[in-house]
Amino acid sequence: MKPHVRVLGIDDSPFRFGDNRSLVVGALVRVPSYLEAVMKTVVTVDGKDSTERLIEMISRSRYKEQVKAILLDGIALAGFNVVDIAAVHESLGLPVLTITRDLPDIDAMRDALKKHFDDWRERYELVTRLELKQLSTSSKPLYAAGVGLEWREFQQLVSASTVRGVVPEPIRIAHLVAAAMAKGESKGRS
Repeated sequence: MKPHVRVLGIDDSPFRFGDNRSLVVGALVRVPSYLEAVMKTVVTVDGKDSTERLIEMISRSRYKEQVKAILLDGIALAGFNVVDIAAVHESLGLPVLTITRDLPDIDAMRDALKKHFDDWRERYELVTRLELKQLSTSSKPLYAAGVGLEWREFQQLVSASTVRGVVPEPIRIAHLVAAAMAKGESKGRS
């Protein structure tokens, strides 16, 4: 991995159930911590448009050629609007890695999808298509799944882009900006 590679961290804004849409922010960071650009899009809460919206957001950006990898805060945005990371990778030709702090309860997720969505099998397949692997950090491990790079390269990317704590800086910045744009100020952990 080249030093100072540009990584796009993506996170959604806080939303309330009953909201129709949620803001999604991309923070383009020159690793480890230099914020170069911010981009945004909107996705439907519990919808099926997150993959398409992310591809559009990045494709139309003047920074598209500078993005070398994408880090997503989890596999879904705005509730259960599940991102097809393989489709994002294929469309943009960029490595994509989803990262979560806690190992998800896949059985509980499946049950929630069954309860609320007629197309639960399709969403569940996207959630479980790739195996979550543990990423070691200086303190607590993260869990991640990715396409487009060897696993050790993803590990190096996460390590190089984590300044403090366990969350990579591109995701942390995207989280802060999304929260501030939706709520007027940022708060809480990413």
